[in-house]
Amino acid sequence: MLYIYDKPTCKKVPIEDLIMALLSTTDFPLMIEKRDGFSHGRIDLHSHTHCSDGSLSPQTLIDRAVNYQIDVLAITDHDTLAGIDIAQRYINEQNVPITLISGIEISTAWQGFEIHIVGHNFDKNNDQLQQLISEQQQAREQRAITIGEKLKQCGFPDAYDDAKKLAGEGSITRAHFAKVLFQQGHVSTMQKAFDKYLGKKGRNTQKAYVKPNWCSIEQAVQAIHLAGGSAVMAHPIRYDLSAKWLRRLIVHFKACHGDGLEIVLPQMNPQQRQTMLNYCSEYDFHASTGSDFHHPNNKWSDLGRNLTLPDGAKPIWALWS
Repeated sequence: MLYIYDKPTCKKVPIEDLIMALLSTTDFPLMIEKRDGFSHGRIDLHSHTHCSDGSLSPQTLIDRAVNYQIDVLAITDHDTLAGIDIAQRYINEQNVPITLISGIEISTAWQGFEIHIVGHNFDKNNDQLQQLISEQQQAREQRAITIGEKLKQCGFPDAYDDAKKLAGEGSITRAHFAKVLFQQGHVSTMQKAFDKYLGKKGRNTQKAYVKPNWCSIEQAVQAIHLAGGSAVMAHPIRYDLSAKWLRRLIVHFKACHGDGLEIVLPQMNPQQRQTMLNYCSEYDFHASTGSDFHHPNNKWSDLGRNLTLPDGAKPIWALWS
């Protein structure tokens, strides 16, 4: 496989990913279609704000989405709903022409892997969902404290306080620690912070890695369903699983009554999309699409980029009518 060097991210990018990204510019004609009772133009069901590990405020994210001609957007911050009301209030006050879908990305534990479950179109005031989020936040805070203690032993005594300040009122994540280490010059990139301190790589678990204490996939799906929403497995191709283990994960998700798979991401090649579509067909899943947008400087995963569902996919929004 051929690669090019992407200077903004300091990473090698496969040529085929570059081609896929270039084929999806942000100024292609707006195409309105009606499928399964849900009318839409451009739709992005996976994005983040500074309420978790994104860099934009909910208001700025909405402005960017409109700029990029997004018609339907879901804010899916990690284990928090904090950005949704802020964004919806801004939409209402400014009369912004966009539909906001309630969303969340819940961290779960499965067979030693961290698997993310995205919830869509639910009642954000549901008691069971709120209880799960509260427990997740407690687990996230305790993990952050322990990461801070380990980083202190590595010679960074103020890492926790600095990361907490960076997170503000949002969910504290490992990305905040990585950004602190990068901004203070301890590592050359945020990825280096994961490689050297925060990441988990088999036997080479890094010095400040802390195993999370997340809920199970079944608990996440159940809470989303009790709130009237749909549960989607986020970015299945990113979990670094063999084909055998990915199938096991998908079978388990089906057994937990999951509703869909996120089968379209900006940097997926046609073969990967076809593989995920095949899983949807085989296990009778609906299909979702999302950029997993975090930062405007990552052009490969910008809002709405290359997110068209393939023919034959049952869109997740068919469950919302």
